[in-house]
Amino acid sequence: MIKSVLRGFALATALSAVAFAAAKNPIVGGAAMFDSKNIIENAVNSKDHTTLVAAVKAAGLVGTLEGKGPFTVFAPTNEAFAALPKGTVDTLLKPENKATLTKVLTCHVVAADAMAKTVAKMIRDDGGEHDIKTVGGCVLKAKESKGKITLTDENGGVSHVTIADVKQSNGVIHVVDKVLLPKM
Repeated sequence: MIKSVLRGFALATALSAVAFAAAKNPIVGGAAMFDSKNIIENAVNSKDHTTLVAAVKAAGLVGTLEGKGPFTVFAPTNEAFAALPKGTVDTLLKPENKATLTKVLTCHVVAADAMAKTVAKMIRDDGGEHDIKTVGGCVLKAKESKGKITLTDENGGVSHVTIADVKQSNGVIHVVDKVLLPKM
């Protein structure tokens, strides 16, 4: 009887540890995000990022974002892509526009593991605004107000981080509400 109670207690403890570990990362697009999975393995499960996943596939960047990293990805939602001028996404997804699509997407990726707390510190250390260089060669201007981080692209478009610090095995995702566009 005691062994049975102890086994039950051990199982309950193990299950609550698993639940606690899963609770560390926020839910994104209705799906649990696991810090043991890479950026692509998690992103494909978010119903809010189907356009981003389709774009990453069309640009041939899946292998890169499954790689070792570390990467910080500012991940626009489907709504962010839908807010672009009508026909923009369809045009970008065409094979003949792969270079442009790749440029747009890589302007959302930084070759570092930058948690929001680290970005906020860099902003403070730089007097309220910090330049973030992306792997696509874009420079994003990061600012913080009331604990929220905003990113301004090279065209003056402002994106807000709506969900920060979604840990991945190869970096971190910050969900953003606007597509960041490079100067073309």
